[in-house]
Amino acid sequence: MINYIKEDEWSIIEEGFDQSHILASESIFSIGNGKFGQRANFEEDYSGEHLYGNYISGIYYPDRTKVGWWKKGYPEYFAKTVNCPAWGGIRFEVNGELLDLNRCKKVNHFSRELNMKEGWYRRDFTVELQNGIQLQVSSIRFISMAMEQLGALKYTLTPLNQAVTLQVIPNIKHDTKNKDSNWNEPFTEDLDTSIEKNHILHHSRVLKSDFQICTFNSTQFQMNGNGFELEGEPLTNDSIAGISYKIEVEQNSSLSVITFGGYTNSVDFPEQNLKNIALHTLIKAESYGFDALLKQHVSEWETIWKNSDIKIHGDVSAQQAIRFNIFHLNQTYTGKHANLNVGPKGFTGEKYGGVTYWDTEAYCLPFYLGTKSKSVAKNLLRYRYNQLDKAIENASKLGFKSGAALYPMVTANGEECHNEWEITFEEIHRNSAIAFAIKKYIEYTNDEGHMAEMGLEVLIGICRFWAQRASFSTHLNLYVILGVTGPNEYENNVDNNWYTNYSARWCLRYTREVIEKMSKEDSENHERICQKTGISKTEINQWETIENQMYLPYSSDLSLYIQHDGFLNKELIPASQIPVDQRPINQNWSWDRILRSPYIKQADLLQGFYFFEDDFTTEELKRHFDFYENFTVHESSLSPCIHCIESVRLDYLDQAYTYFLQTARLDLNDYNKEVHEGLHVTSMAGTWMSLIEGFAGVRIIDGKLSLAPKIPDKWTSYSFHLNFRERLIYVDVSHEKTKLVLLEGKEVSVLLDNTTHFLST
Repeated sequence: MINYIKEDEWSIIEEGFDQSHILASESIFSIGNGKFGQRANFEEDYSGEHLYGNYISGIYYPDRTKVGWWKKGYPEYFAKTVNCPAWGGIRFEVNGELLDLNRCKKVNHFSRELNMKEGWYRRDFTVELQNGIQLQVSSIRFISMAMEQLGALKYTLTPLNQAVTLQVIPNIKHDTKNKDSNWNEPFTEDLDTSIEKNHILHHSRVLKSDFQICTFNSTQFQMNGNGFELEGEPLTNDSIAGISYKIEVEQNSSLSVITFGGYTNSVDFPEQNLKNIALHTLIKAESYGFDALLKQHVSEWETIWKNSDIKIHGDVSAQQAIRFNIFHLNQTYTGKHANLNVGPKGFTGEKYGGVTYWDTEAYCLPFYLGTKSKSVAKNLLRYRYNQLDKAIENASKLGFKSGAALYPMVTANGEECHNEWEITFEEIHRNSAIAFAIKKYIEYTNDEGHMAEMGLEVLIGICRFWAQRASFSTHLNLYVILGVTGPNEYENNVDNNWYTNYSARWCLRYTREVIEKMSKEDSENHERICQKTGISKTEINQWETIENQMYLPYSSDLSLYIQHDGFLNKELIPASQIPVDQRPINQNWSWDRILRSPYIKQADLLQGFYFFEDDFTTEELKRHFDFYENFTVHESSLSPCIHCIESVRLDYLDQAYTYFLQTARLDLNDYNKEVHEGLHVTSMAGTWMSLIEGFAGVRIIDGKLSLAPKIPDKWTSYSFHLNFRERLIYVDVSHEKTKLVLLEGKEVSVLLDNTTHFLST
């Protein structure tokens, strides 16, 4: 666990230059605007270990699959979000010496801050170069929430002990490569570069997928705050496209280099217009200026925080952490584009390829439902609906027929692109998360029309998959689902994973109920969808048979559902007995040893108790939680949040608080020793769930918003907003009382601890 981040309610602060923290800090201090983003790389050259990272959402490379033994059905590629040319580099030579913190004589002071309230990243340092020159540097940058193609930075350099001659080269670094390339192949090729006056436009193409990108920047100069014009010379080579300027700077005078930059791409605009739109964006940015653009950006963040902020009083560590999570969720996905989704690492790193997982529906949807207009969550569901044909195609490659749909484990465009057999073709429970997300969306928004518009077609495809994937066991006289991996990826190719079987059964039942309801209340759309999908009464009856005869592993001796067939055959040693120096086990044990162990990576059976909690009593939850929590090692970022929510339900508030801090500070404290690879953005939504669905007890009961708040001892109070059915509701919870205020929208009745309250403005 790392612990170098200073505690602050609104900022992430690092003090002191420690090169061992560079990669982790590049992840933690990342910035973005939903369209593109970047790791917190230094603007100036840095020769130490680092990972340049600039990523555009939706721009991917189909990286050729790399496996030792090719099996029929393997995807041909793994989609990787492309590490694009870096728009904001500035090279400084000071009296002929390159400014590089890895090679300087001494870094006297170093600090950086991610201001989450206003959405900017700042770095300050003083340095002594090998030639004895001392410099003070301050840089601030942001990715505009108001202009989604644009980023801006202001870099101010002051010589402290003598006048200097600077060679300043603002540049686009175009030799960036993906560290996660399977075959060390380049993902992009350069097409052309144009440099005119202070504008640089670099045109590149993503190989194979053929996306085209125009990376652009322009530069302005100020001396002691006053703007001035400067002539420069174009400079291009194999790594950068830039403009070289020679500048004399007096001792204690401050030179500011202001760069505007960003991307246009062929997903958003016609290829032939990329350069013109980039140039127009630069001219517009220059006319506004850095300060006005920053003010506009800060105003957008003020609006975002109005609906999504959570205030925790009495616990700075928790307050900082929850805002850190909310900040990254908001800058990763804005909901403006139905072709985009929430990448597990957002714009912070390359692990997992930066594409879509089941995390979106299982963990992220509630956050966007509760903090945005319903159009944002609806776009997440539309993303899956638009890819239904691909899901049917994915299933057909595995031998499933008649419109059965298997949504991908990993995708950029609807095609499956994950290539570990035990995950890709066995972790099929992801289908159920998508079905559950549809139900949750409709319950929360009351958007009943969604089912006819998109939802039911998706449900039918999913149920057809479950009906074909289940097989009848003559031995048990029940339906079974064989050869699967549940949410616990530390158990592969098991039979009858309880969560998978139960969620399949739930999907069949829920979809039957939806079809029956639509046949009575909306016969026109019912008939249209039946004709479009070819669904028949015979097929629906078969679903009901499977549903009623689904096998669910159970131990009468223990009065417990069993995670999968054979789980009780394992040596059931609690996780607390694993030696500390062998944790995490995924970095210390062989895969064979892990598979034979009872240890659970994340909530598996308990994931079902979370999703389908209405089906189980509190006493049933207690028995199962007390048993399975003993064997859970929480080596998935998605684990602590579910355990936090269930702990609150059981009144294990001390335990819930521990889990809350673990999920909230997962990256800030690097619990899983992997933050250098990027942040766990999708699990950050689980942190929001931990507080809203956990401590605040938010549910939808019989169409009403319901709360059953509890509060950890360490907190004096907490408060948040919920955007519920076009109403903005303020909730304030203390140890003495809970306050509910309707800020916007029509009057509404809500349940507070099972008592009805009427709210009006």
